[in-house]
Amino acid sequence: MTTMLASTRADVLRLRRWPAVWVVGAAWLVLMVLFGYVFNYLAYRTGSGSFATDGMAGELLLRSVLPGNVPETITAGTPMFGGALMVVLGAMAASSGYGWGSWKTILTQGPSRTSVVLGSLVSLTLAVATTVLASVLLALGIATSLALVEGADLALPAATDLGRGAGTAFLVLLMWALFGYLLGTLARGPALAVGLGLVWSLVVENLLRGVGSLLSWVDALTTVLPGTAAGSLVGSLGATGGPEGAPGVLDTLSGTQALVTVLAYAVLLPMITVLVVRRRDLA
Repeated sequence: MTTMLASTRADVLRLRRWPAVWVVGAAWLVLMVLFGYVFNYLAYRTGSGSFATDGMAGELLLRSVLPGNVPETITAGTPMFGGALMVVLGAMAASSGYGWGSWKTILTQGPSRTSVVLGSLVSLTLAVATTVLASVLLALGIATSLALVEGADLALPAATDLGRGAGTAFLVLLMWALFGYLLGTLARGPALAVGLGLVWSLVVENLLRGVGSLLSWVDALTTVLPGTAAGSLVGSLGATGGPEGAPGVLDTLSGTQALVTVLAYAVLLPMITVLVVRRRDLA
């Protein structure tokens, strides 16, 4: 336990001082603000649609940027864009240690490999939690400001709804970050791990879902994929997908099924990562 705590503190310091981590977090916040507020509000003010708001009535556009819609706003982009960025974060967090030689230096000094890896995974979890907290605070601030400008309803979402939204965003982003961490551990290099993670999260799963409409066994396979679980979990909160909704949001699984699947990935991915590190040669 002492080794794991020391590893967690050291890795938190590493991530906190690593500019790439801040860039990934900032990129997610920018995307959330653009697709959650900027495009919708501009479309409302100008009365014109865009690729993201086409077909939405003015009242719906205004409602989407008010405080009551914050839970949907912070979760809508997590299955695809947020997930892809967390894959990058996880892959970098794991693979950089191999490129810099720090994993070999640490693990050859005698500490338990399991404790060191778990400490690193805890620090990654804290980074994801910080990102979600920043998303909630930023969304509440922007939504409240727009409501004041428009003289609209300032009612905040219910605490249970906000907690459910933040929890969903955290679980989805954490699952993708752990997926990226496993890829980084397997690849031992950031370029390959990031590339594989992005191709999987942005391309492969969407292609498989398309093929699933033709082949029943592929359709059955897609129900247990991480992207399907993430999209269905977000969809169960009320976010909409499809041509007029957020990309990656689905209704394939029920909320309970999606939650169980996401939690299963959140447990299995770290277990596989620890097993790989324990059994491999660091040379």
